[in-house]
Amino acid sequence: MNGTMKMMLDNVRKNTPLIHNITNYVTVNDVANVLLACGGSPIMSDDEGEVEEITSICGGLNINIGTLNHNTISSMFLAGKKANELKHIVLLDPVGAGASSLRTNTASALLKQIHFDAVRGNISEIKALYLGDSTTRGVDASSVDAVTEQNLDSAVEMVKSFAVQFGCISAVTGAIDLVSDGKRCYVIRNGRPEMSRITGTGCQLSGIMTAFLVANKEQKLDAAAAAVCMMGLAGEIGWKNMLPSDGNSTYRNRIIDAVCQMTGEKLEEGAKYEIR
Repeated sequence: MNGTMKMMLDNVRKNTPLIHNITNYVTVNDVANVLLACGGSPIMSDDEGEVEEITSICGGLNINIGTLNHNTISSMFLAGKKANELKHIVLLDPVGAGASSLRTNTASALLKQIHFDAVRGNISEIKALYLGDSTTRGVDASSVDAVTEQNLDSAVEMVKSFAVQFGCISAVTGAIDLVSDGKRCYVIRNGRPEMSRITGTGCQLSGIMTAFLVANKEQKLDAAAAAVCMMGLAGEIGWKNMLPSDGNSTYRNRIIDAVCQMTGEKLEEGAKYEIR
């Protein structure tokens, strides 16, 4: 696998994938900026009057249900089906699935009616869609569900099974990140616990992952894993650059700066993972 991480990032920078984002209004600016930082190009559009046209000119579609409302639900279905028709990359970020019936039912319906190349969420969101459990704490993972060294084997099996059931790359992010295509699973240990104090690091990762998938269509598992490694590594680098007077707002910017300054060599050297 030597050189894989570098190649994934280099392909993003070389191809500048155009990504259509139907994402939540809490983090829309950060998602756009981190896409630019990683080498992609963002378009933010969620009105049903234009989403099919917008997604037609893009290489990938990132659907995030973080601030779900009835005006955008129809847009998600329209854009998703159009992207499927054109064989574009589509990613689902089921933010808060399990926290409310609207979120859970919408995410489940999207999974039934649209083919997603990847689904990325925290462990509670993925469990809510896979098992019907509802231990989500708002949009955060429940501590009951957290992936630990003790339950790692069972978590890997669940993530693999999710990937098989929905025919996609499944990515669970948290203290330990898991990315699987149903056969292999990357177990990734990049990142900092302080990243959970910033709203939107998961949303940013979903944007980055969509760009990586578009730029590396023939290696989707490796592409998704590289995106997760890069975001976690950016969190580590950003934290090293913090000053005593800095807080979480500055940390957010330092993470985006670290993504912007990331090189393929730095990612290859700093990625911490094993494959099961």
